[in-house]
Amino acid sequence: MGNISQIRKIAADEHGAVKEFFLNLLRFPSLPGKEQDAIDFIDDCFSPLCDRIERVSFPDNFTADPEYSFPVDGIDYTGRCNLRCIWNADSPGPSLVINAHVDVVPPSKGQLSAFDPQVNDGIVFARGACDDKGQIAALYLLLKILSQLPTRPEVKLILHLVVEEENGGNGTLAMVRAGEKADAAIVLEPTSNRIIPSVRGAVWFRVTTQGKACHSGQAGRGVSALDRALDVKAALEGYHRNLLEYSNGIPLFDQFPNPMPLTFGKLHVGDWPAMVPDCAVLEGVLGFLPNRNRHQVMAEISDCVRNTASSHEDQARIEFMYRHDCHVLDMSHPLIEILKESITDCGQEPVISAMPASCDSWYYNNLMGIPSVVFGAGDLAHAHTSNEQIRLEDISLLACELACLLHRFPASFKQ
Repeated sequence: MGNISQIRKIAADEHGAVKEFFLNLLRFPSLPGKEQDAIDFIDDCFSPLCDRIERVSFPDNFTADPEYSFPVDGIDYTGRCNLRCIWNADSPGPSLVINAHVDVVPPSKGQLSAFDPQVNDGIVFARGACDDKGQIAALYLLLKILSQLPTRPEVKLILHLVVEEENGGNGTLAMVRAGEKADAAIVLEPTSNRIIPSVRGAVWFRVTTQGKACHSGQAGRGVSALDRALDVKAALEGYHRNLLEYSNGIPLFDQFPNPMPLTFGKLHVGDWPAMVPDCAVLEGVLGFLPNRNRHQVMAEISDCVRNTASSHEDQARIEFMYRHDCHVLDMSHPLIEILKESITDCGQEPVISAMPASCDSWYYNNLMGIPSVVFGAGDLAHAHTSNEQIRLEDISLLACELACLLHRFPASFKQ
């Protein structure tokens, strides 16, 4: 590509400014529900580089939306927003949405300086370094590159910088409800520079079982809700084994030994060691592949729980707090082709893979009908860990690849 040397030079010249922006962004403890200070900071930094920035607030009664996920205790949407940043707003050419999320998960156990970033040999360590603030730093550099190139590609670039990805994608859901039209979308997540056209789905569930409490000295008169919860757990493990076997051979997912794990993360039961518990609450998440959709999986899980409970002559209660469908984009789609070419422009070998986790891409691909891929810098294996990290050079590489993609975009998405 003719102007790759210009792109690289601008990226190198802006290294110090991008590093400063990134470290400052990492210092905001932008947990779900507490992202607004970071949003304001990004708005201030991006405004000189964009044609305009819109603050997208949340609809009234947002928590009643049927797609709303996993509410955080005490969460309030008053005064909170996403950012919709528009570059080349008057372009008659095609449009591209790029999504990145501002929120982060809480610090890991023992991660005492999670929001005090440390830099060692070009690697930045902090909560949110790769998931997902390194991606936002790449967008900051991308805007700086675009502002300094002698010619603008005929493409309208729309950045969705959203909140609450980590607890189910409510920020992106708000962008869906606000409405958006685009020819393609890229959701930035740490993929190790791999192109991800296939993303698995996931449902988070909560099962409540009832028993009959009694003193341990009269245990024969009680019915343990814990035993019933463990029966449900065993039944769900059996369902998962069968579903995993049935899901063998799905393109791009066979490289993973278990691309659709079942995880039980929480069990709350009882109030006293010497009392048979009358209530147990079991929570977990089940991944699934594109041979199933979320409605089928939720129905099958519900049947599994119901059948287990019926043997006890009662009904366990099941709730679903998070319901992401799979996302699949055809491998021949031009978005994949020009992304491969842009990676090659920057001296890298394109790799196409699948994502054995869920993210916000399905909102664009499935609910909005915008062809989407997941792509980004950093390694997913570092996300949510006490050692979360990203290389500064990988942030620069991502920005250069995206700049190359924007120059190739108009020819592949002619209006």
